[in-house]
Formats: sequence, structure tokens, C-alpha cells
Amino acid sequence: MTKHVFMNDDKVSQYLNISKPFAYKIIKQLNKELEARGYIVIAGKINKKFFEERMYGTNETGEVKETS
Repeated sequence: MTKHVFMNDDKVSQYLNISKPFAYKIIKQLNKELEARGYIVIAGKINKKFFEERMYGTNETGEVKETS
């Protein structure tokens, strides 16, 4: 079984129950954040862990992160 590391607009739209154009806008925004941090990004795809962290504020163990 393949472990998917990236999500595309189709997966994000299904995951959040939103339209594909809106999902693409979210991916684009998150990719801008990653680029600002110095990461290489792939247009139209977002790292699944980063997506979940930014959408839900959780870390790898599922604990909610404190915001300042």
C-alpha cells in the first residue's frame, strides 16, 4: 500500500467538502507559507502533514498546538 505524502486539489476538496477551486486557493496559500520558510514546493500539491497541522493545529502526536 502506498503512503501518500502529498494532497492535490481533488483530495483537499474531498477532505474539507469544498469546491476544487477553493481547495486550490488553500493549497496555493499554504505553499506560499512553505516557500517563505525556504522549502521547495510543487504547484497544486501540499504536504499532507503540513496541511493537517495548519488546518487543525495539531502536531505529529495529534496534540493541539498552543498559539501565541
